[in-house]
Amino acid sequence: MHTPNILRSLLATALLCFTGSVLAAGTPAPFTATYQVLRNGSPIGESTLRLTRDGSDWTYVSHMRGTSGLASLLGASVDETSRFRWHDGKPEALSYDYRMEAAIKSRQRRVQVDWVKDTVQVTDGGKRFDYAAKPGLVERHSMPLALGYALADGARHVALPVAVKDRVEIQRYAITGKSEVNVPAGRFDAVRVDRTDDSKNFSAWYVPKRYPVPVKLAQRAGGHLTLLLKSFRRD
Repeated sequence: MHTPNILRSLLATALLCFTGSVLAAGTPAPFTATYQVLRNGSPIGESTLRLTRDGSDWTYVSHMRGTSGLASLLGASVDETSRFRWHDGKPEALSYDYRMEAAIKSRQRRVQVDWVKDTVQVTDGGKRFDYAAKPGLVERHSMPLALGYALADGARHVALPVAVKDRVEIQRYAITGKSEVNVPAGRFDAVRVDRTDDSKNFSAWYVPKRYPVPVKLAQRAGGHLTLLLKSFRRD
């Protein structure tokens, strides 16, 4: 078992956000949701997610903490905050802050988007990267929300410009099937969405007419992680 791989896996667990009841396409709504986090089928943590209105913009905050196994022993936690504007019926990144803390390791990253100059500035590990922004830009934390709204609008194939460390990466996703999904929050008839331009084995199960992001998410890279919805409330 490689501890750094577990920690890198945990960073990705706070990717989700939720709205409840019937989703009105193109309309964000504040919420609080909790998710169970599993690695190789065993519970290792919980993630709490909150979307709030911030004037004319939106703030999406997630907090993951290790509750079992090595993640708990290390005191592992991940905090992420995204700010975005709603532009042309979809989220568009303004900033993203990431912080991972554990007994043996810590890490920070910041993304800042200037839409006047159409530039992105990333600070990661003491290094700075500057590059041009693209319309519809999101970052990894708000990516599932952007994908969910595209699905709610009827898209079956979605290409998203995502701000990564040193560039804008065009990530491609597609509906690949339908299935019944059972999670702690209930049973859902969901569509499966896979990333098609990469071999990182990202799969997510959406209910597009009700929720903008997955009821379940699974990714193999870094440790076979699975996220399952536990509870949701509209704020």
